[in-house]
Amino acid sequence: MVKLFIGNLPREATEQEIRSLFEQYGKVLECDIIKNYGFVHIEDKTAAEDAIRNLHHYKLHGVNINVEASKNKSKASTKLHVGNISPTCTNQELRAKFEEYGPVIECDIVKDYAFVHMERAEDAVEAIRGLDNTEFQGELLWGLGGRTEWGLSSSRHRQEHRARGLAGWCLPFYFSGKE
Repeated sequence: MVKLFIGNLPREATEQEIRSLFEQYGKVLECDIIKNYGFVHIEDKTAAEDAIRNLHHYKLHGVNINVEASKNKSKASTKLHVGNISPTCTNQELRAKFEEYGPVIECDIVKDYAFVHMERAEDAVEAIRGLDNTEFQGELLWGLGGRTEWGLSSSRHRQEHRARGLAGWCLPFYFSGKE
């Protein structure tokens, strides 16, 4: 999977329109638009290279868009694992909720859980304090009988949670330099 950055998007651009544009070059796994930029996760490197070659400076609604491989941030980001997301919740709605606590770098919903990348650790801690065991769109975020589980969002930790029937519950945050 290769993550592409799409910059200079016109306001009229829709997620479906961008997805269709990139699907000409390969399978699109995810497509997110945030204001005048977005990200497309495309299945393989060859498809990503073709999309970059053909869509960089492509004119969309009269505007030349920029398409390039997404660059990893050099500074550490804070990644929150948010469990028990409502099936009707959108990336934009969840992002807006977390932006009440500080800048959000990225927000990705995967089935009934999400990953929210906050710019600053202090903001992530405040989001945890403010949203832990609170209702959001009819679902109780992160809670498990009033108790919150804390730990690293690692594969091993997620496997342990699944084995104990806790999949989708809080594995709140960790710091990583290469998200």
